[in-house]
Amino acid sequence: MTTAILQQPGKTADKTPAARKPNRSFVHGLLTNKKALTGMAVMFVFIALALLAPALFPGDPSRITAMASLEPSAEHWLGTTAKGQDVLALTVHGSRSSLFVGLTVGFASTFIGILVGLASAYFGKFIDEALSLVTNVFLLLPGLPLLVILAAFLPPGLGTVILVLVITGWAGSARVLRSQALSIRSKDFVAAAVVSGERAGRIMFREILPNMASIVMGTLLACVIYGIGAQAGLEFLGLGDVSTVSWGNNLFWAGNEGALLTGSWWVFVPSGVCIALVAFALALINYAVDEVTNPRLRKIKTPKVNERSASK
Repeated sequence: MTTAILQQPGKTADKTPAARKPNRSFVHGLLTNKKALTGMAVMFVFIALALLAPALFPGDPSRITAMASLEPSAEHWLGTTAKGQDVLALTVHGSRSSLFVGLTVGFASTFIGILVGLASAYFGKFIDEALSLVTNVFLLLPGLPLLVILAAFLPPGLGTVILVLVITGWAGSARVLRSQALSIRSKDFVAAAVVSGERAGRIMFREILPNMASIVMGTLLACVIYGIGAQAGLEFLGLGDVSTVSWGNNLFWAGNEGALLTGSWWVFVPSGVCIALVAFALALINYAVDEVTNPRLRKIKTPKVNERSASK
């Protein structure tokens, strides 16, 4: 095995083009995929609104600006709440908290999943058994009751929501990434790296992880969707910090103020639609990643047969 990987005399080993080629094709595939472009365009709009919210609606978005329960009009495009707050300002400012929590939970859960999955797959034996046991324990715990219990006993705030969602969300990504890392661990190039004496950390993060780019991307997007949806659910139940402005808290106050009973649809529909649109956009990007990395999901274009050849 060692002689097969030795460099031949007179030739220089250039691993850079071969290593970068899959990344280039992956990025090019996403940039030419209609689903990915649509999802990225929707996410760009929401991220831009979140960043520009203080400039678009300066001051406290929760302040009373008009009469209570006004329907959408030219002055208030999305109407006002039962307290007289501008719904559009609450919705735009709410994107800041919801996107921040979703992205933070997504990156943190995926990062923990990468560490646990790579370590479990690479070292195996006792480490794999111990990490798999911990992962299985978190997977077997009922998610929603655990979320409610942790959120109820910890002090309210964005930090608490993020901590609770990361604790309950990392195990699923770890299981998926471990499965993928195990299949790559048995490849010849990993064995060659082990024989050549490379360190474990370099093999895991320079040899195995780059070949998991697509599954890591899909896991990240799924964790972001989970973070946004779970935060909205917790806050709708009143387990978040009700003093902050977010899509979940907007739904919580809409329910408490009787928007559903009074038919004030403009109070709760915008935040719900925003959550659905962000989840839809991320799901489109996730599906596009699967299409780019899995040839069986791509649409094969068959050449058109002209009428003359068909008649013959």
